[in-house]
Amino acid sequence: MKNVTISQIAALPTRYGTFKIQAFKEGWREHLAIFTDVLEPAPIVRVHSECLTGDALGSVKCDCGEQLQFALGLIAKEGGMVIYHRQEGRNIGLLNKVNAYALQDKGLNTVEANHQLGFSADERTYEIVEFILGHFGIKKIRLLTNNPRKIESLGRIEIVERLPIQIASNPYNEGYLRVKKEELGHLL
Repeated sequence: MKNVTISQIAALPTRYGTFKIQAFKEGWREHLAIFTDVLEPAPIVRVHSECLTGDALGSVKCDCGEQLQFALGLIAKEGGMVIYHRQEGRNIGLLNKVNAYALQDKGLNTVEANHQLGFSADERTYEIVEFILGHFGIKKIRLLTNNPRKIESLGRIEIVERLPIQIASNPYNEGYLRVKKEELGHLL
């Protein structure tokens, strides 16, 4: 990839343990690799798409924050990497995500809201993920995901195993999870 700026590596102590972090600036987006000292020949990798409302604010309308916490806990124990993929709201941005939330408040589901705003159901791309894995010399991974599109999008990386990431539903995200499964093909 052209024009990717890479930071130094720094320590990040967390409630799960101490990780290393390295940032990758791609245009105006800054992605983050959060990783353990040992990256085995096929490490566990979670490609986690940014979700400010779930990750930082604790929203229960989605399962994003809980998925991130689960991934960090598992990787702290078993080794591997979380790639914090800065494509908020399935890559429609925060402003449009809030507009999609407003449409969901009126009864539309997540896919319908995106379409109403002029977007596809999922606008994310994954080229930077392959770049980051290549930077670390990672050619094979055990991918922690329920999203078959992530599996398909990482064509240059050998996925030796898909690890499911199951989060319990709640009254606020039941419809969201149903749409992920029925309309987006997630393996829930």
